[in-house]
Amino acid sequence: MLIYFRVLGESFNFAINALKNNKLRTFLSLLGVTIGIFSIIAVLAAVDSLKREVTGSLSSLDENTMIIARMSFGPTEVPSWKREQFPDVTYEEYQSIKEIPEVAAVSYSIYVGKETLKYRGKQISNVDISPVTYEHYEIEALKIKDGRFFNAAESNSGANVMIIGADIAENLFANQTPVGKKIRLFGRDFTVIGVMEKEGSSFLGPSNDNVAIIPVNMVRKIYGDNNRATFPQIIVKPKENVDENELFAKLEHQLRMDRGIKPGAINTFFINKLSGFADFIDDITGQLNFMGLIISGFSLLVGGFGIANIMFVSVKERTHIIGIQKSLGAKNKFILFQFLFEAVILAVIGGLAGLFLVWLVSLIISGFTGDFQFVLSLWNMLIGFMVSAAIGLISGIIPAISAARLDPVEAIRTGI
Repeated sequence: MLIYFRVLGESFNFAINALKNNKLRTFLSLLGVTIGIFSIIAVLAAVDSLKREVTGSLSSLDENTMIIARMSFGPTEVPSWKREQFPDVTYEEYQSIKEIPEVAAVSYSIYVGKETLKYRGKQISNVDISPVTYEHYEIEALKIKDGRFFNAAESNSGANVMIIGADIAENLFANQTPVGKKIRLFGRDFTVIGVMEKEGSSFLGPSNDNVAIIPVNMVRKIYGDNNRATFPQIIVKPKENVDENELFAKLEHQLRMDRGIKPGAINTFFINKLSGFADFIDDITGQLNFMGLIISGFSLLVGGFGIANIMFVSVKERTHIIGIQKSLGAKNKFILFQFLFEAVILAVIGGLAGLFLVWLVSLIISGFTGDFQFVLSLWNMLIGFMVSAAIGLISGIIPAISAARLDPVEAIRTGI
């Protein structure tokens, strides 16, 4: 066993000497490995970071949650001109769905865009207004720092109450308690009854930090029920252990009945599964991984040829030394492992340089993107190390075999 450690030590010294004595040649040869490992690990790290951010953004919702709307959140065979003719989901359909036994909670919401909130002499622009029903609190698992969420009575009557995000509270009520204060919106006074915990930015869109939540029935009084710009949607949270396909079928049946859709006619609505959206993201990230690996493979191929070139030159330069080693009793496998180890060490050095570049880039990207963290995981680092070692092994095998098969007498004569 000790002999292999000795071979490893000698191979490491030879690899370092190759770097010192032929800096430019070695640098250019290892550049392919460095770029290849950088490309592979950068793609893997980027995709992992993307998936982590998406998972975090969806963590507040049950993965079995379904969103009913006139638009599909994923690919669909229904042409766009036909989708544009679909009617919006209605408040009455939301009430109808509440009667389905398998449903744990249903929320009705509409989109009204961004507005300006005013409090005395202060104001904050571009605030996302989120009109919802009281069940929204249970579905999205909102975290209220101060105060409370509005109840069923306030929701049904369309009371002028509001829950605000952390950024709104900081901008309008610095060093004050927001709960109980009145904010001006839509030309009306809304009483702040709750403040949400700070979340930070979200990859899928604005976080709740810059959101003002109000009862949907209050906004319905202003916009009405036939305004296409409001884009209503119904969010359905199923009970635990409910079969997803069975619930989907019941929702579809109920909505078709409510709309009087004849048998054989297509649905005029879409039931979007959150789990399907997660699968869609997985498909995209899988394709990104595949394309990244293909592109990186070309760099690794160039790097592999570079390592093989270094090793063939190294064998030629040390032919005399190989002959002396064999004449003194060195076995073929000793010579073989010596050059294999050297090739692997050179490739690993190039791989470590690639990993260092990925780590450096991750720090820079994370610094510029704020809450989005580009993370280089230990697993990805291990993959980079193993791939670079494999490249060295594959690239060095032929030069190592040629070195091991040298005739000792002919090898010694070469150096004379």
